[in-house]
Amino acid sequence: MTAVQRATHVLLVALTTLGLLAGALGYAAAAWAHAARIAGDPVDNAELAQPPAVVTATFNEPMQAQFAAMTVIGPDGVQWAEGAPIVDGTVISVPVRPGGPAGDYTVNYRATSADGHVVTGAWSYRVLAAGPTPPAASSATPPTTTAAAPAGDAPSDGLPVWPFVAAATVIVAAGALWAVRRRS
Repeated sequence: MTAVQRATHVLLVALTTLGLLAGALGYAAAAWAHAARIAGDPVDNAELAQPPAVVTATFNEPMQAQFAAMTVIGPDGVQWAEGAPIVDGTVISVPVRPGGPAGDYTVNYRATSADGHVVTGAWSYRVLAAGPTPPAASSATPPTTTAAAPAGDAPSDGLPVWPFVAAATVIVAAGALWAVRRRS
């Protein structure tokens, strides 16, 4: 192999490696951005005349239904969320039991985004007047249920793809460099 052929071969391998690496990093850029809550209803630090019937959190990307959790803790320390959270794309919501007392409520959430990152956080709102007590209300905390994924959702193991793409790129690049050095 002549020196020109060798230089051309090395240049071709270097450009291929650079292209693969750029492609892997471009694909991984979406994985570097984590999901974030962009809105809540009620909004953070809102003052409400009556307790809300539902509390929702909206995120900047779709969330997985499998591991979503949302609680609403009242000023009495009691869990006021009723049932399992409902995930609809970028929105997670949970019904709130009627009859809550006046005071500060804290909404806590924990969810897994579509790319596998866990997102946690909390926000608060204030209820100015106690809600109407339902006829069969009890002061006991309702039993907690586990959220199940809707039948139409495909199960996901929650692993991001980009580390595998990056590893494959490194292996291919190392193999190409090894082959070039072996020939020289």
